[in-house]
Amino acid sequence: MSTNVTKLIVSLRSAEFPIWNTCDGPDHSPELRIRGFTPETQSMAVFALNPFESGCSFTTWIIWNLLPTALLPEGIPVQGVVAAPISAVQGTNDYGTIGWRGPCPPRGETHRYIFKVYGLDAMLDLAAGADKHDLIAAMQGHVLQFGETAATYSR
Repeated sequence: MSTNVTKLIVSLRSAEFPIWNTCDGPDHSPELRIRGFTPETQSMAVFALNPFESGCSFTTWIIWNLLPTALLPEGIPVQGVVAAPISAVQGTNDYGTIGWRGPCPPRGETHRYIFKVYGLDAMLDLAAGADKHDLIAAMQGHVLQFGETAATYSR
């Protein structure tokens, strides 16, 4: 693997989560737009982190073995192995559940979620339900690209 990690351009629909991506709605995973993949990129992994919840790395979603795509669709089913609307594997978030867990700050607070997207040189041999530490270990030596974005939600 090259030591030069190239940039991915990552964006969400808006800088604020719509209600349907939160606990105040149906809590669907958000749509992510990603540009800048190189031909060497074989898969991608996504982490969503809420730095306001129990420290700076509280993980609310991990998903990997996604084919490099310009659009990660909204509403990924809450299951370990996903076949539709895209193929992917999801892990256990820091709430202890598999799949997306959206913003649900206490009333009167605003929380910010950070999305980190990694372009990898391979699909990962990692079982569904793995945690963030397992995913980080599996990604070692495979990261070619990186990008991030963020959004907030207030209650």
